[in-house]
Amino acid sequence: MSDFLIIVESPTKAKTIYSFLKDNYNVVSSMGHIVDLAKNKLSVDIENGFKPYYYVLPNKRKIIAQLKEEAKNKKAIYIATDPDREGEAIGWHIKNKLSGENNNFYRIIFHEITEEAIKEALKNPRDIDLNLVNSQIARRVLDRIVGYYLSPLLWKKVLRGLSAGRVQSVALRFIVDREKEIKNFVPKTTYGIEATYKVDNSTFKAKLEKYKDKKGVFDKKEDAILCMEELKKEKFFVKDITKKEIKRTPPPPFTTSLLQQEAFSVLGFSSQKTMLVAQSLYEGVKVKDKMLGLITYMRTDSFSVSKKAQEEVERFIKEKFGENYFPEKIYQRKEKETAQLAHEAIRPTDVFLEPNDLKDYLTEDQFKLYELIWVRFCASFMKEALIESTKVIISSNLSDFVSNGKRILFDGFLKILNKKEEEEILPLLEKNQSIELSNLEITTHTTKPPPRFNDASLVKLMEEKGIGRPSTYAPIIATLIKRNYIKRYKGYFIPTELGIKVANLLVRYFPDITDEKFTAIMEKKLDEVEEGKILWTKILEDFYPSFKKKIEEGYLVIKKDVEISDKKCPKCGGNLLIRWSRNGKFLSCQNFPKCRYAENITTDVICPNCKTGKLVERKNKKNQFFYGCSRYPECNFTTKELPKEEINTD
Repeated sequence: MSDFLIIVESPTKAKTIYSFLKDNYNVVSSMGHIVDLAKNKLSVDIENGFKPYYYVLPNKRKIIAQLKEEAKNKKAIYIATDPDREGEAIGWHIKNKLSGENNNFYRIIFHEITEEAIKEALKNPRDIDLNLVNSQIARRVLDRIVGYYLSPLLWKKVLRGLSAGRVQSVALRFIVDREKEIKNFVPKTTYGIEATYKVDNSTFKAKLEKYKDKKGVFDKKEDAILCMEELKKEKFFVKDITKKEIKRTPPPPFTTSLLQQEAFSVLGFSSQKTMLVAQSLYEGVKVKDKMLGLITYMRTDSFSVSKKAQEEVERFIKEKFGENYFPEKIYQRKEKETAQLAHEAIRPTDVFLEPNDLKDYLTEDQFKLYELIWVRFCASFMKEALIESTKVIISSNLSDFVSNGKRILFDGFLKILNKKEEEEILPLLEKNQSIELSNLEITTHTTKPPPRFNDASLVKLMEEKGIGRPSTYAPIIATLIKRNYIKRYKGYFIPTELGIKVANLLVRYFPDITDEKFTAIMEKKLDEVEEGKILWTKILEDFYPSFKKKIEEGYLVIKKDVEISDKKCPKCGGNLLIRWSRNGKFLSCQNFPKCRYAENITTDVICPNCKTGKLVERKNKKNQFFYGCSRYPECNFTTKELPKEEINTD
C-alpha cells in the first residue's frame, strides 16, 4: 500500500506522473472541479460579504467518496492541480472536502510533467495560496452576479433563455462594431504606375513615387493614362542607390495568445482546438513504452524560460546548426505589465526530441502543434538574420521611380522556420547609369473595409486591450458561438441578428459591461487580489451597487420591440409577429397561446433543388447551423452555406 497520495485534475496527467514515481505513491484524478455554484440560483450571499455557496457536482459525488477513501492513513497528500488560479481553487476545494480524513496536505507546483520536474516539486511543497483562490472566487462570483441579474432582463426584453457574460459581452461588441464598420465602409480607388526596366538580359520593376514633384498616385484613371503617355517619352537613369544591413530579431517563444494566433494562421486551428491539443501534449503522450509530457504548461502570458531550458537549447542549436547560429547574448523580451512571471513560455520539455522523432507516437494534430511549438522555441534562441536592403531611385526629368531589393547575408533563425524568406535580387546597377524603359502599366488600388475578426485577430485584440486572460480566450469564443451570437464563416466571425440585437441593448443600457477599459480594470483588480494587494470582496463592493441600480432601471426603461410582419395568420387571420428563438427569427400569431400557428422566416434564396421553396436557416442536434428547403419533407435539400451568399473576409 502506498504511503503518499498525489491528486491531479486529469486522468492522463495522473497516468504520466504515476509512471515516474510508482511504488510508494498513488496518483488519482478529481476529473476537474468537484464543486461549483448552483446553476438555478444566485448562490451568493450579497448581504453577508458576497459569500459563495458551493455544492458538490452530481457526477463528482462518487469521485469524492473515492478520494476520501484514498486519503485515509496517508503520510502526506499532495495537491498537484494546474499552476494557475483555477488549479489553486480546485486544490482548495479538494482539501476542504478531504480534511476530515487527513490533515497532511501540501501543494506542489510544476510547469512541465517530466520526472525531474515532479520529483523537484515534491522536494519543495507549499501551502495552498489563498490569494490565488480568492482571485478565482472573485471572478466566479462577479461573473455569476452579472449573469444572474442581466440574463433575466434579456429574457424579458429580447428572448427567453438568453444569457450575458461579463467578458464575452466585450468580445461580442468588438465583433458587432467591426461589422458596422464594414457595412458603413465606402471604398476609394486610386491609380499608380509601375515601370519595368531592362538591364542587359534581366528586368526589374519599380513603382512611381513622384511625378512633377507630387505624389505619384492619381484619383482619376484618365490622369494616370496622361502621365504614362508623357513618361514613355522620357529617358531614365539611376539617381541613387542606398544599401543598408538590417538585423532581424527572431520572434519570442509562444505565450497562450501567440500560440492561438499562430495555430490559426498556419494550421487553421480554432482557439478551442489549439488548447485541447496543447493540453494533451502537456499532460502526456505514450512514447515507446513510457509516458512523456512533451510541452510546458500551455496557459501563460510570460516569455520567461528556465535557466536549464536555456542551456539545453543553446547546446542543441550549436550541435545542430553550428556555433555561429547562437547569439552572443540571450534576448531580453519586454513582458506585459500583467504577465504572470512565475510561468514559463510554452516550450518543448526536451528540445532534443525533434518533431520527426515523435511522429509515429502523435496524432496528426498533435504532431502539427508540437512542431509549431518546437520550431518557434528553437528559433527564439537563434541568432538574428542579417539582411541587405537595397533602395534604388530611377529618375527622369518628370519622375522618380523606386525599386526595393533584399538579399539574405546570414539566415540565422530563418534557417529553422518552415516559412522561408523570399529574396528580391536587383541587377547590378551604378549611380547615373542610363536605364532602358521596357514597359509601363497602370496599377489599381481600391481600399478595403477592415477584415472580420478570426480566432487570431480577436485573441490578439483581447490581449492588447487586457480583456480576459490566457485561460479564458478560447472559452469566450466558444461561448459566443454556442449562444448563437456569432457564427463562423470560412474561419471568420460574423454576428447574428440576435448577437447584434443583444450587443446594441447592452451598449445602450449597460455601457460598463461592454466597455473595454472598464473590463480591463476589473481584470487588473483580479490580478491585485492574486498578488495580495486588495481583498476580493472590495471588487464586488465597488461593482455591485451601481450594477444593481442599472438592472432595476433597465426593467423600467427598456421596451421590448414588437415587429409586425406583413403576413396574416392562415389559421385565425391575426397578424403574424416576428419573434426570436435561439435559432433565429420566426413568425408567430399575435393571438398566441390561443392560436399556436408559427412558421420559419425564409431567406430570399430560392432552393436550387426544387426551384420552388426558399432556404430556411435551421440547427441540427450538434448545435450546427445549416439551410434547408422550406418545402421539407417534400424537398430535402440542405447546405451549410447559402449558394448566393458572398461575404467579404479580406
